[in-house]
Amino acid sequence: MNLDVLLNSYKNDSRIIEIADRIVLPNANHIHLSGLHGSASQFIFSAVFSHLNASALNHLVILRDAEEAAYFHNTIENITGALDVFYFPSSFKTKKNFHQLNASHVMLRTEALTKLSTDGNKKVIITYPEAIFEKVVLSKTLAQNIISFKQGETIKVDELLARFVDHGFSRSDFVYEPGQFAVRGGILDIYSYGNEKPYRIELFGNEIDSIRLFDPETQLSERKLLQVNIIPNVETQFVSGEKVSLLNFLPDNTIIWLEDWEFIMDKIDQEFQDMEEAISHQVPGGRYQDVQEASSREQVASRQDDEEELNELKEVSEKDFVSSTVLENQVGSRSIIEFGNKTYFCKENKIPFSIEQQPAFNRQFKLLIENLKSYETKKYNVFIFAENPRQLERLHSIFADQNTEINFVPIPVSIHEGFIDHDLKMVCYTDHEIFQRYHKYRVKQSFSKNKALTLKMLRELQPGDYVTHIDHGVGVF
Repeated sequence: MNLDVLLNSYKNDSRIIEIADRIVLPNANHIHLSGLHGSASQFIFSAVFSHLNASALNHLVILRDAEEAAYFHNTIENITGALDVFYFPSSFKTKKNFHQLNASHVMLRTEALTKLSTDGNKKVIITYPEAIFEKVVLSKTLAQNIISFKQGETIKVDELLARFVDHGFSRSDFVYEPGQFAVRGGILDIYSYGNEKPYRIELFGNEIDSIRLFDPETQLSERKLLQVNIIPNVETQFVSGEKVSLLNFLPDNTIIWLEDWEFIMDKIDQEFQDMEEAISHQVPGGRYQDVQEASSREQVASRQDDEEELNELKEVSEKDFVSSTVLENQVGSRSIIEFGNKTYFCKENKIPFSIEQQPAFNRQFKLLIENLKSYETKKYNVFIFAENPRQLERLHSIFADQNTEINFVPIPVSIHEGFIDHDLKMVCYTDHEIFQRYHKYRVKQSFSKNKALTLKMLRELQPGDYVTHIDHGVGVF
């Protein structure tokens, strides 16, 4: 029994079939899934997402904070391997500062919006209150501002570079963050806001000879592409009138998954208050003085040091954000699945689960063995998840040292929290909880300036190393 069999156990569960049948009905359905703990909600979601009856539906998952959303996203990606699962963060660098943008977060938001605006596979957006508080660019506006390239087509280089500037891109010697482009001989490098890494376009005269994705740190190409879309900064290049709530941007066939809507609304209300305070301190020219930040010299100095790395909103308007009242009306008009302990929209349709959190063993392996033995006696199937297969081998060795044989299924995949499903008689434990190790989530990051080429690296160049000359392109040092 492996991960696929485990996922199929959920997909074939009568409750999953009931959920899938309800959410495809034309009228909005509100469902509450009770009794979920640990990462069980991610397995339930994956089963519904991949169910044949719900194959045409998109999904928006709203968690209580950025960390929960990132862990949920990581687990879904790991257990499904789905490509169209997107983490949708807030675009701002820090809380209460509505001018400085995080380039990596803008990239992630842009990637998700671009994919949503195109046809194709169903999409999953995983987000949190601060992120849905911000409006997004209209789908048609985004589509009109995409710059597309195809291998073999002829371009006018000067007009193209002018268009990059008009779309908010800046020229530099080499690219290291979204929003930059560089020209060296017959090579054009461009770092789109819609992709994790930049593109290298090789020209033969005015004809595009090749398009490659490349690593800005090593300058080495990773793979060849036939066509690419260059996306501008969706947070700075469009006026308030060209923006709408994320809920309005989403296709009509989008199912909303919620964890504790009251808590989410409270967070949005707090964001609204912070935004109003920020606007009240805004001075002519758009910049504002944050009273709390200005009181700390260290924070001000840090902000100045980082300023070159950050994209910046020159002016913030209340029209760029959505109130909790508006969001509640937009969410309530769609089919909703609530899976937290509390329910807000659903008063009747409750689907119960009997699932509990993985217990803490405090590295006492005798307790772990006793626990697993008790479930073996009850005919439960035992699964242990670990990102590193060596951890699973280590557990085998520990059980052998204790002169005990535990029949468990090793799954070399990372999930955030273990759980025990009493309905399906399955134990799903994680190695990091067993060994009491911190489990770090991973979020896509754009290439940052602190990774860029340094003088130290230049001094270490050796004859024969590949380099990119500012005038002549790729060559040998």
